[in-house]
Amino acid sequence: MIRSILCIAAGGALGSVSRWLLPKLLQGTFLSVFPLGTMTVNLLGCLLIGLFYGIADRGTGIQEGWKLFLTVGFCGGFTTFSTFCNESLTLLRAHQLWQATAYIGGSVFLGIIAVYAGLQIIRLF
Repeated sequence: MIRSILCIAAGGALGSVSRWLLPKLLQGTFLSVFPLGTMTVNLLGCLLIGLFYGIADRGTGIQEGWKLFLTVGFCGGFTTFSTFCNESLTLLRAHQLWQATAYIGGSVFLGIIAVYAGLQIIRLF
């Protein structure tokens, strides 16, 4: 258990720093009002989590510690959007259409409402 936690923590630290650095590198390369850095991080995170799970699913003998480091740790620290997309695809591939629709729609719609609610709560104080 401690080894798993350390693998996730190390990957998460690397992912978080990468999430901070990548948009800095892209700053000023596109319209300043378009969040290119965030979009790039989210899409790259989706690609990476797909690659990492694909490698693990092939039965290549990837150790559990490396799987945790790369997926839960790095991708989780880099962007939770990648996990959201992976879970959405898992539901769709399992033909769980109602659950996928509720998860995707609920996450996006309720997420926007939650951000708005947080802003409004702070404005009250």
